[in-house]
Amino acid sequence: MSASTRDTSGYPPIEHYGMIGNMRTCALVSLDGSIGEARNTLLHCKQPNSRSDHPRFHVPDFDSPSLFCRLLDKDKGGYFSIAPPDLTTCTAKQQYLPSSAILQTRYINEDGVVNLVDFFPRPKNANILTPNTAQTSYRETRSVPEELKKWLVRRVECIRGQFTLDVEVFPAFDYAREPHTTTILQQLKWEYDCQSKTVTFHSKDEKLQLDVCIDHGGDEPITGPSVDFEKVQRRGMQGEGVVARVTLQEGQSISFILRRDIPNHVTSNITTTVLDSQQHDTQMFWYNWLSKSRYKGAWREVVYRSLMILKMLTYEPTGAIVAAPTFSIPEAIGGVRWVRDSSFTIYIFLRLGFTDEADAYMGFISDRFQKSLTEEGALPIMFTIRGETEIPEQELDHLEGYKGSRPVRIGNGAAFHQQFDIYGELMDSIYLYNKYGKPVSWDTWVSVRKMLVDQPDMSIWEVRNNKQHFVYSKVMLWVAFDRGLRLADKRCLPCPNRAKWLEARDNIYEEIMEKGYNVELKSFVQSYENRTMLDASILIAPLVFFITPNDPRFLNTIERILLPPEKGGLTVTGLVHRYNSELSDDGVGGHEGAFSMCTFWLVEALTRAGAYDRKYLVRAVNLFENMLAFSNHHSMFSEEISRTGEQLGNTPQAFSHLALISAAFNLDRALNNRHEAS
Repeated sequence: MSASTRDTSGYPPIEHYGMIGNMRTCALVSLDGSIGEARNTLLHCKQPNSRSDHPRFHVPDFDSPSLFCRLLDKDKGGYFSIAPPDLTTCTAKQQYLPSSAILQTRYINEDGVVNLVDFFPRPKNANILTPNTAQTSYRETRSVPEELKKWLVRRVECIRGQFTLDVEVFPAFDYAREPHTTTILQQLKWEYDCQSKTVTFHSKDEKLQLDVCIDHGGDEPITGPSVDFEKVQRRGMQGEGVVARVTLQEGQSISFILRRDIPNHVTSNITTTVLDSQQHDTQMFWYNWLSKSRYKGAWREVVYRSLMILKMLTYEPTGAIVAAPTFSIPEAIGGVRWVRDSSFTIYIFLRLGFTDEADAYMGFISDRFQKSLTEEGALPIMFTIRGETEIPEQELDHLEGYKGSRPVRIGNGAAFHQQFDIYGELMDSIYLYNKYGKPVSWDTWVSVRKMLVDQPDMSIWEVRNNKQHFVYSKVMLWVAFDRGLRLADKRCLPCPNRAKWLEARDNIYEEIMEKGYNVELKSFVQSYENRTMLDASILIAPLVFFITPNDPRFLNTIERILLPPEKGGLTVTGLVHRYNSELSDDGVGGHEGAFSMCTFWLVEALTRAGAYDRKYLVRAVNLFENMLAFSNHHSMFSEEISRTGEQLGNTPQAFSHLALISAAFNLDRALNNRHEAS
C-alpha cells in the first residue's frame, strides 16, 4: 500500500500500526514511519489487570506521562518520524522479524528500497520475573540493565539503490503540556570519528538524548551519509523539534537511539557493533520466550502474535497486564462514548506454558487481596500497574482527540463503580491457577473468603446510569461462590460459610433462570430490570460452566444473537455487538462498533455447542475465519470494528487477544476431538 496513510483529517487509521515494547513501556509505529502514536498511562483493570488510559510512547514506564501522543492531536501531540519526503511515491510494507517483537517497515520506490527497524532492546537471556522479596512483594527485574529499558532504537538500512528520508523528532512532554529546550550538540558525517550524542531535549523534569550512529557500508565510498539537524518550531508545540534529510546508498545504514535521563558526565558512545548485538539479543529474547509455548494447533501464527502482544502489555515489575497501549481512542469518530478495557484471566498463560507470567500475575492479585480489601470484603475494580487505587479521571482539554473526537481523558471515572462480576473473575482465576499452576497460599484463601457480596451493580460495560441486576454480573457472582466451594473441597480448606455459599450459589442460579431469561423472547436478557434488551456478555456463561452449551435456553439465545439488529439480534457481517446501544439508555450515548471479544466469545460458545451438534462447530470455524479477516496486517485487534470494517477504540486490546487465543485453543481441540473437563 502507499506509504501515505493519513486522510484529510491528518490522522491514519488505527489499524495502520504495529507495536513494539519491552514490558516497561511500548510504542506504536505507523505505516508512514511515525512513532509515538500509542502508549498508556494510568491503569485501569477489570480484574487486577491493569489498563492504562494514556497513549503513545512514554518513558520509562506504562504509567509515565506521554512523550509522543500525535494520535490524540496531530499538531500538539509530538512524534518521531522517519519517512520518505513524498509518501505518495512509495509503497510501504510492514512486518515483524520472525518470532519477535522487532518491527520492520519497508519503503519501496523505483530508485531504491530501505528498511526501517524499530525495537526496544532486551538481553537475550534475561531472567525477567525474579521476586525481589528483600524490597517488595512485587516482581522486580534484576538482570535487565537499567540503561536498556530507557532505549528506543530506530535503524534505517538501504538494501537497494539509494533512498532519501526525512527524520523529524518533536517530543511533547507530559501529554504535550510541558515546555522543553532543544540543543543540537553536533552534526554527524560518516568520515568523522565523533561521539554519537547529537541532540538533547530538556523539560523541567525530564531529559532526552538522541544518539546517531552511521555505518557507511564497509568499503570506503567516495561520499557517505551525513545527518545535519536543524531546529524547527511547529505550531502548537511547547518546544522546538529537530529535522534532517538523509540520503543512503545501498549497504549504508543510520541508527537513531532515543535515551532517557543520560547524565551530562556520561559520554558513552554507541557503535554499530553495539546495536548489532542488541538487535540480535532482542530477537533471541523473543524467540526464546515464544519457544516456551505449548500451542501447536491451527492458526498458530495468529495465536503466537497474540501471545507476543499480551507479553508486550505485561508490566514486568509487578506482573500486571495493561489492557491497551492507547487511551481515549473513540469507538465512533467525533463521539463521546469511551469504551471500557477489561481483563479476565491468567489461564491462557497457564494453558500455553507461560508459567512465569502466570506466577507474576497471581502475585499481583494476591498483593491486591492483602492490601486493598475493605473491612466489608469489597475490592476496588481498578488498579494502576503498581497496584494503587487512586485513579482520578481528568480531561486533557488542550488536545483535540483522534480526528477531533473529544474529550481526551486520563484516569477513569468508573474507578469507584460497584461491579461485582470482578469477584467471579478473580475467583475463577484463582481456581484455575490452583488447578493448572501452583496451589494457592493460606493468606490468599483467607483474603478471598472475605469478598463475596450480592448487590446491584454497574455491570462489565461501565454503564453510567442507574444500578441494575445485570445478568452477566449475576453469572459471575455465581462463579465466585462456585469456585470458592470447589477450591475449598479440592484443597480441603476450612470454609466456615460453606452452607451459606452453597445456598447463595443455588439461589443465584434459580434467580437467573427465573428473572434473567425471557420466556417470550426465548433469550437471556441484559438485566432483571431490562427484560427486553439482549446483551452479548451472556456468551460467557458456558465458558465459565454456568450452563451447558447445548441447553435449549442458551442455544435459543445464541440464535437470537446471530440475528441482525433490525431483527432483534446483535450480529452484523459476522461481528457481534455487545448490546444495541441505540435502544439502551446506558448513560453514555452515541454509537459503537461490534466488539472483538464478544465475537470471539460467540466462536467459543459455538465451539462448545459443537461437541453435541456438529453444525455449531462448522459455524464456529466460519465465524472465526471471518473475524480474523478484520484484523490489521499484524493480526492485531482493537476493541471494536465499525460497520465499514474500520478498527475502533483502543488498540491493540489485551482482552480481544485473550479471547482470540481462548477461541482458537478450544476450537482446535474440538476439531481434533480433544476435550477438557471443568
